[in-house]
Amino acid sequence: MNSSILTIQQHILQEQQRFPGATGEFSFMLSGITLAAKRIQSKVRMAGLVEILGSVGEQNIQGEVQQKLDVYANEVLTHSLSSREAVGVLASEENEHPIVVPHLSPNAKYAVIFDPLDGSSNIDVNVSVGTTFSILRKPDGVNFESPERWLLQPGRKQIAAGYVVYGSSTIMVYTVGNGVHGFTLDPSIGAFLLSHPNIRMPKQGTYYSVNEAYRDAFPPEYNTFIERMRRGEIGKPYASRYIGSMVADFHRTLLKGGVFMYPPTATHPKGKLRLLYEANPIAMIAEQAGGLATDGQRRILDVQPESIHQRTPLIVGSETEMKELEKIQKDM
Repeated sequence: MNSSILTIQQHILQEQQRFPGATGEFSFMLSGITLAAKRIQSKVRMAGLVEILGSVGEQNIQGEVQQKLDVYANEVLTHSLSSREAVGVLASEENEHPIVVPHLSPNAKYAVIFDPLDGSSNIDVNVSVGTTFSILRKPDGVNFESPERWLLQPGRKQIAAGYVVYGSSTIMVYTVGNGVHGFTLDPSIGAFLLSHPNIRMPKQGTYYSVNEAYRDAFPPEYNTFIERMRRGEIGKPYASRYIGSMVADFHRTLLKGGVFMYPPTATHPKGKLRLLYEANPIAMIAEQAGGLATDGQRRILDVQPESIHQRTPLIVGSETEMKELEKIQKDM
């Protein structure tokens, strides 16, 4: 038996030991996310064979048509996390208002914010999708009557963040502020095993990821940046890679380097990605891995949120590319 095999639960317990007075409730809370991820991936892999494809004919708070898998993933995560005493408040892309967890335990001290199934419109054509999550500690002096105050904290206040990619394999990547680690689900034993320890984003990559169909609507500095990458002015010429599922696009950027961009446009000057449950967890992971993440003007993790479903531009990637964009912005 390989003694180097480490499950995500074992890894979480090791990480927890860094916190004085840790009781095990944090690891139990995170196990709710891993359990939900296993259930979601099982449905994703059965898509096409069971009645789980297509929309439910309704829109969520974002004005987006809900897919059947969106609803399923949201219910699974909500159920799994609600049973954890340490969790007091939940917020999801699919729900207009935050959920105060029914148990109302005095031990509840964490809020979990999540996008249950990022890129779900791609399920019908068998493209990778994902889940993102962000964990915040309850601010001092705040009770269950003010759930928004649990949630409206800048990203630098996150105590943990992560995502799951449901693709050719199911991979969970997470951080508790002590580096970034990736775990691949072994379906034969039903466990996430450490496969990518101490992930570091390359200082420079060779790919850029952006929906170029909207280039005419981008601010000019982004088009200048794209042209410089295409012409090889900051290294050899870059190749374009765009999947259309943010989690999958970022996962490639994390492992291979480069840059992922979702800039503002003329019709969406405040961006389209959600700050709390998409941009913030991705930004925390990027910074912990040596990368950078901004909204085009400031560090994502410094943005003070004003609403749960607040949108933002997101530019995230390797140090070299991010510094080059910053230079272009200053010169224009």
